[in-house]
Amino acid sequence: MEYFSELGYFGLFVAAFLAATILPLSSEVVLSTLLLSGLSPVVLVTIATIGNVSGSLTNYALGYWASLEVVKKWLKISEQEFVRAEQRFVKYGLISLCFAWLPIIGDPLTVIAGVLRIRLLWFVILVTAGKMVRYIVISYFVLQA
Repeated sequence: MEYFSELGYFGLFVAAFLAATILPLSSEVVLSTLLLSGLSPVVLVTIATIGNVSGSLTNYALGYWASLEVVKKWLKISEQEFVRAEQRFVKYGLISLCFAWLPIIGDPLTVIAGVLRIRLLWFVILVTAGKMVRYIVISYFVLQA
């Protein structure tokens, strides 16, 4: 994470983008480091949100354009697990996209949204809202410490 922090705003964007894919990265650590170094909280939250939403859009595109078999292989989930995830998405509806930032379930959720052909406008609005609120809350607590 130190490498991304050394790259400043650009490093945060890359870390946030990659963290929204299935790669095990923590953009929160980079954000926190940059906040403590005195960079603008508003700019940092904006860049982290844009990077993270861009990564989620990549997941959405994979779900939208890749075959279901490729998606299942990429996510390493069985047919039964996929059906359960799809049922959860249908049960909780579009509002579940506000929780795309959650570990473990967030990334597959954005892929499933693509598979289900959720309207891109709603996807962007809801995913952005959830991810931005998360970064604002993290920033608040880091700066209060």
